[in-house]
Amino acid sequence: MTGNLKNSAMDACNPFDISDDDVLKAMKDINGYLDITPGDFKALYRLAFTRAVERLTQLYKARDVMTEKVHFVKRDTLSEEVAGMMAKGGVSGVPVVDSEEKVIGVISEKDFLFHLGTKDTGSFMDVVEHCLKNKGCLALSMRKQTAEDIMTSPAITVSDETPVSQIAGLLTEKKISRVPVTDHKNKLIGIVSRADIVQASCALPADTGDKK
Repeated sequence: MTGNLKNSAMDACNPFDISDDDVLKAMKDINGYLDITPGDFKALYRLAFTRAVERLTQLYKARDVMTEKVHFVKRDTLSEEVAGMMAKGGVSGVPVVDSEEKVIGVISEKDFLFHLGTKDTGSFMDVVEHCLKNKGCLALSMRKQTAEDIMTSPAITVSDETPVSQIAGLLTEKKISRVPVTDHKNKLIGIVSRADIVQASCALPADTGDKK
């Protein structure tokens, strides 16, 4: 797990058992003489915790943490229906699928903001400012648009075999909040979000040596 996702997991999780190997590796990461003071112990613990998270998340795959009940839309779903689904579902993005439920794109809040004219910063307040300065609502022009018109394509996807640590790095690198999980035919079978990864990290058992 990398970047902000690693920090989120460490801050949100309760302590769990750390292996001797995690501690030994953490000790090697500390430069100089190790004096067991409260400050040193906290530093050692944090490094060992990081090692444990990295080790355990390598063992888990997308299938172990993904949400199987996914909010998705078809390519011909009207934009207002997409917005309504996202609002009611409390999600910031949804996959777009074709008639065979193969993922062909993704729609996020940023896609809506982009098509509302905020191509530079893509912020909600840019939309408000634009509406206040101009007549009419910017969203009216999107009423006849479909999911296919506003989606980002091709979609970034992962397989159910993708390690959780790799997904965490992908979300950080691409600056996205979730990624669809597809089977070998590119059909949608689930979705993994930042929250799923953090929650999974918190629930990791101490002994996962037998997990395949």
